[in-house]
Amino acid sequence: MATCGWAWLGLAGALTWPVSAGAQPAPTGSGLDAGGLAPPGGGAADPYQPPPSTEQDLAAAEARDSGRGLQLFWLDAEAGFTLLGLRTFKDDGLVDPAVVATQRGGLTLGGGLGVRLVFITLGPRFRFGTFGDWQVYTLNGEVGLRIPVGRVEPYALLSGGYASVGAVKVHDRVDSSDVDIRGWNLRAGGGADVYLSKAFTLGGRLTGDALFLTRPGVDPVALAEAGSGPDGARLQAVYRADGSSIGAALTASAVVGLHF
Repeated sequence: MATCGWAWLGLAGALTWPVSAGAQPAPTGSGLDAGGLAPPGGGAADPYQPPPSTEQDLAAAEARDSGRGLQLFWLDAEAGFTLLGLRTFKDDGLVDPAVVATQRGGLTLGGGLGVRLVFITLGPRFRFGTFGDWQVYTLNGEVGLRIPVGRVEPYALLSGGYASVGAVKVHDRVDSSDVDIRGWNLRAGGGADVYLSKAFTLGGRLTGDALFLTRPGVDPVALAEAGSGPDGARLQAVYRADGSSIGAALTASAVVGLHF
């Protein structure tokens, strides 16, 4: 019986010795487990995750400021009042001032569209103004600088392009289409938009234009219809020769826009 007891004690010691001597459980929070190292806790950053790009940073910053995110395209429509002079800075026989009022105020309508590169906008803009005795059309390429300040976005504009004066009243017997006045213009100005939603804005704009206009001489046959009286002689003296002028315009308008 004694021999059997010692045998059982020896077998029990052989089974328990590896656990007590070499396989002690790892301390809590050591980051070790039975398979080796475990990843550290605490939500550490993934070293394989690329850092956010500059574009993403700008989009996030703009979204925090105004809640509208990054925009790529825009379009707007405007309506306002323009005070325009055809010979503000220079006049070299562009029109007959005895018949044509060269300084008038009138309604202006326009619109534009284009792309947006963070703070820079690019695109074409068309304007049409009616001034009683004549009309003015412009088609410009426009660049803008915009500074978001929450829901309000002030901006500055610079543009230039084609300008044309049409429907000039010359004489009852002379067709206005025979008087071809065209040239180019430069425009500068600014304004501010208020974001009523992520894409819809209302705002105001103030711009000034310089217009560089020329007119080729009118066909003498067309002018002959005016007759040979004092009016006819004066018209022929003005319009048979080439004419030119440098004018100016000031426009205040209300603007509605979409940005997306």
